[in-house]
Amino acid sequence: MKRAILLLCVMLVGAAVFAQDAVSEDVSEALPIGGALKYFAAALAVGLACIAGGVAVGRVGAAAVGAISENSELSGKVMPYVGLAEGICLWGFLVALLILFR
Repeated sequence: MKRAILLLCVMLVGAAVFAQDAVSEDVSEALPIGGALKYFAAALAVGLACIAGGVAVGRVGAAAVGAISENSELSGKVMPYVGLAEGICLWGFLVALLILFR
């Protein structure tokens, strides 16, 4: 239930940020609070992505260390998965840049 509420909040913030006024192309004029909502959305994108990336790296890293401790030949095969989990943070940062510089 908490995830559904969080997803709904993120969708509402995203809809407010990307909503366009028919007359005005400037985001600061289209948003009622002077464009401050886009900064909140960018911070939310980076924050949630970094939290999710940290959780993913923690779980994947623990599994990787366990696999390496049993078979040391797996070290080259499990480390790319840790890198993929870290990539979640980069995607959040890219989304934040797209929100800010739109």
